[in-house]
Amino acid sequence: MFKIRKAKDEEPTAPGQVKIKKRSKVPGVMITQYVEELPEGMTTPDFTRKPISITIQEGKPIIFKAVIIGKPTPTVTWARNNGEINEERCQIIHDKSSGEYQLKMPDVCVDLADTYKCYARNEYGKAVVTATLNVIEVGFKKSRAMQESRTGKNVDIDAKEDTKTEIDNKFWELLMSADKRDYESICAQYGVTDFRGMLKKLNEKKIEREHQQEKVVERLCNLKPIELKSDGDAEFELEMTMRDPTSKIFLFKDGVMIPFDADTDIKHGLKQVGKKFVFSINGVDAEDAGLYQVEVDGVKIFSTDFKLPPVDFLVKIQDVKAEEREDAVFECVISHPLKKITWMGKNVTLEQGEKYDILVSEDMLIHSLVVKDCVPLDKGIYAAVTGMASCSAWLIVEADKDPKGKKKTFSLNLPVSKDCSFEMPPAFSVPLKKHNSPESYECYMSCAVTGNPRPHVTWYKNNVSLNTNTNYYITNTCGVCSMVILKVDSKDCGEYTVMAENPLGRVECSSKLVVKGNNI
Repeated sequence: MFKIRKAKDEEPTAPGQVKIKKRSKVPGVMITQYVEELPEGMTTPDFTRKPISITIQEGKPIIFKAVIIGKPTPTVTWARNNGEINEERCQIIHDKSSGEYQLKMPDVCVDLADTYKCYARNEYGKAVVTATLNVIEVGFKKSRAMQESRTGKNVDIDAKEDTKTEIDNKFWELLMSADKRDYESICAQYGVTDFRGMLKKLNEKKIEREHQQEKVVERLCNLKPIELKSDGDAEFELEMTMRDPTSKIFLFKDGVMIPFDADTDIKHGLKQVGKKFVFSINGVDAEDAGLYQVEVDGVKIFSTDFKLPPVDFLVKIQDVKAEEREDAVFECVISHPLKKITWMGKNVTLEQGEKYDILVSEDMLIHSLVVKDCVPLDKGIYAAVTGMASCSAWLIVEADKDPKGKKKTFSLNLPVSKDCSFEMPPAFSVPLKKHNSPESYECYMSCAVTGNPRPHVTWYKNNVSLNTNTNYYITNTCGVCSMVILKVDSKDCGEYTVMAENPLGRVECSSKLVVKGNNI
């Protein structure tokens, strides 16, 4: 089932084989279909849970995790961009209980830092996703023994320039936004012992940063680092006065721009009260950990590192027996409050709906999954997942002894009034328009979408998602969805699509961008 290969080791297209690009519901997953039409019951591979990028200090263990579907069952391979995966230092695991495909590194070192790819293939297509491993090196200097053990080469200990290493940018970004009382703990985290040397270099960097900030802000103060709230959300805030009120504010996580909205009910929100800006992360989960940075017109303003305490299962889910037409309940207790955990059934992520109820206690420690109106097809392994921890159990469905009887249920749901509903599927009130733009000019595309619950909007160029592409500046304010290309290039030619979806449906609209002087 597993193979290890080079990232560039792509198989050639077989005679008569086509390559149809498809979209995945999971952003960042690229799917290629090899046949014009899929046979009945067959599917191309896809990821229901993709591995996430990780930044970690050397010497620590990491696990890339993926959950993959497809019929027939795909073959899974792992690769890295630069070099090959060493089987002695990396473990390839398939956890059948949770359905996870894992790439495990028990002792990370600097030379393992790379972009890793996970491929899933069957005879009808392939799916691929990437995840980056960033390794933070400890200290200013590397010892001779450490370098020789990693590279297998002799190191000239007299060559001081070769033994000095640059502290990761993350270290300096955190120091420049931190309170002086936190310097010692940050240095301890990164293994920095030359405190005086650090202060000198930090002062130089601060002066340089302040000169840059003066171009876009008049005043910057009251920087408060990110913290996890008791309700399961996270916030950080700052006060600033911008020189140009129309300047654009951008939010980055681990160097990747992420969309946010003035509506604080979405995943990443921004609330402005006077000169105070409050950034929020709603419904925090394990993938939200990382370095967050605020920029104004390309100038870094503030950085804060978000770390989640390791969450474990104090009480794991247990095997459940249920008769047909009965509701089955899985329940677990976690060590730290979370608004949401991931529930899996037969290797597929489960969502709230007609078949499943996903419940959480008021203190956000007790999480429950209700499988409603059980039938024999529901039997199998179910799993609860939070971060790197998971637990699983069996659901056994027994034949109904009273087939003519009424459905047996647990009274777990409050009655929902259906007298008046304001829910509506997504719809475009203003679609995208065709754009013609000269090279090197700014191009602005926009459309307007309605719907309740608020639709989730994804931008695509030639069927490739743009939401995490830092070359495009994407915003969604009060249903007006816009995208800006600051400097149009010939490579920007193509078809752009906006897809809006909520639990009631999905719609999309498309338009072409033609760069003058090109025939695309």
